[in-house]
Amino acid sequence: MAKTKDLKKGLKEMKEGELVKELALFREKLRVLRFKAEGAKSKNVKEGTTLRKQIARILTEINQNKK
Repeated sequence: MAKTKDLKKGLKEMKEGELVKELALFREKLRVLRFKAEGAKSKNVKEGTTLRKQIARILTEINQNKK
């Protein structure tokens, strides 16, 4: 839980370039997780959900910065 709060706070301080790098990192993690799930059972079933939420937070921050 603390990680999520730190991430939210950190996103507001990041520049757009850093946000884009973080977005690419989380998307890659989600892609890898999906391919791992095809072959075997995932040990952490919530990980996909949390990654998608983090991606959404980053996209929201990027869009708010553009306005």
